[in-house]
Amino acid sequence: MLAMTIPASTANLGPGFDSIGMALDRYLHVDVERGDSWSFHCDNPGLENLGPNNLIYQAAAFTAKHLETSLLPCRVSMKNDIPLSKGFGSSAAAIVAGIEIACYCADRTVSQKEKVRIGSLFEGHPDNVAPSIYGGLIVGAHRDHRTDIIHVSEPKVELVALIPPEILETKKARGILPKQLQFKQAIQTSALSNVMTAAILADNWSLAGELMMEDLYHQPYRKHLIPHWSDIMNFVKDHRFSYGAALSGAGPTVLCFVEQGSGKRFAKEVQRRFPYYQAEVARPATVGTALSVVQA
Repeated sequence: MLAMTIPASTANLGPGFDSIGMALDRYLHVDVERGDSWSFHCDNPGLENLGPNNLIYQAAAFTAKHLETSLLPCRVSMKNDIPLSKGFGSSAAAIVAGIEIACYCADRTVSQKEKVRIGSLFEGHPDNVAPSIYGGLIVGAHRDHRTDIIHVSEPKVELVALIPPEILETKKARGILPKQLQFKQAIQTSALSNVMTAAILADNWSLAGELMMEDLYHQPYRKHLIPHWSDIMNFVKDHRFSYGAALSGAGPTVLCFVEQGSGKRFAKEVQRRFPYYQAEVARPATVGTALSVVQA
């Protein structure tokens, strides 16, 4: 039996749209055994009756085709701690699970780099699958012919997630984005992304957080979907412990970046100010997907 633990992820960090993501300490746990036919079981509400063509299976089939190998039927059991459709990379965690299942079925050793490439080909961008595979923070670029990443193993930051009661489907959040940007606007946002990335690599989270809030790629178009967005941004700007905030993935969760050790205090204060949201402390998951083969 193969047992795996896959961390959640946040992505689209400010102007790092489709490029910068971080693994978070929420997890998808998956046990896999070879069987006579495919079956999927999960006790979590809303996931009890997964059909045979679910995202995990789709990713496994895609990976098997990429590896030019067969996909043997398996019994898959799951326990999920990652909020669904909240901007925590639950879909990417499922994709990573599918990739690992295909590698297990084929008895193939596949590098993390190649797994990121497969996941990026499947999903279209690396900023969720790569953190879930590597852990830590990832800066990535995906093109048809190759996928490149830089890995920051231990981001020195703490996080507070503001999670609203409603969900937001990624398809809807992507559908409101513009088809193109003005050249001047694209240059400005590219420059912001460059400096934000350099600030992260230099552990200058104060500057990185500030630049997250100046994004022009996606947050200006999605903010009307997020209750109290402007008030939250003003609260974060003025708070002594906070570096900045950004949409987590496509939303609707707002992720606040704060000084290490201040998460609990910040969470209490922001929860009082915005009771509509559930404020939860989160930390970067420095370990990516963990695999173990268990003898039945």
